[in-house]
Amino acid sequence: MRRIIFVLCICLFLIPSNASAAPKKDRAYYETRGEIVWEITTDQKVIALTFDDGPHPEYTAQILDLLKQYEAKATFFVVGNKVKLYPDVLLRTLNEGHEIANHTYSHAYLSKKNNIKKEINKTEELIYATTGSRCQLFRPPGGFYNDRLVSIVRAEGYKVIMWSWQLDTKDWSTPGVNKIVNRVLNNSKNGNIVLFHDYIEGPTQTIAALKIILPELKRRGYRLVTVSELLNYNKAIPAKIH
Repeated sequence: MRRIIFVLCICLFLIPSNASAAPKKDRAYYETRGEIVWEITTDQKVIALTFDDGPHPEYTAQILDLLKQYEAKATFFVVGNKVKLYPDVLLRTLNEGHEIANHTYSHAYLSKKNNIKKEINKTEELIYATTGSRCQLFRPPGGFYNDRLVSIVRAEGYKVIMWSWQLDTKDWSTPGVNKIVNRVLNNSKNGNIVLFHDYIEGPTQTIAALKIILPELKRRGYRLVTVSELLNYNKAIPAKIH
């Protein structure tokens, strides 16, 4: 009997301590599974510009003018309560070849008290009623996510889209036009996703920055595409974590 117990103890000792441990659910976990996208790996000179929190009757309109001028396309992660106020701006955005994506109804951060599914669906209903089109992409406000959110978003038929960490312009905090410009131009690489905002409280510096950024990226040979277009260039391996 003692011999049997001894053998069992040895066997238990030899089993790796992490054999039954759940995989670490970090960026690499979600990125490898294709459940969240921060950027893609490609040898093509393509970059996706994204704008959050709009639409805005003045700022979005000026951004659309600039995108048209430089033959650029972008993805707009819209907030439902702004869509309700400015449906004409949303319709113009789509009609000019840009992509509309879901960013919740009230810019609701991930928390137990916020019904994320309801926030997503309410926004989707407004977008569809305005444009007749449905979204395929979702970005959680603040970039906050967990397993529950990813599951809900997937069940509702969306892919979660973040942004390249080095290309968060922080334009919402009005850091200065030069800081926004330098952040983008000094860090842009193939397959990146850039984060801007077409709505902020108070004056915006984004439009002045875009007047410098757009022609320079074009001069460097980059094609500025929607996120969905960007995903078509993705290689099998996930982007490197910076």
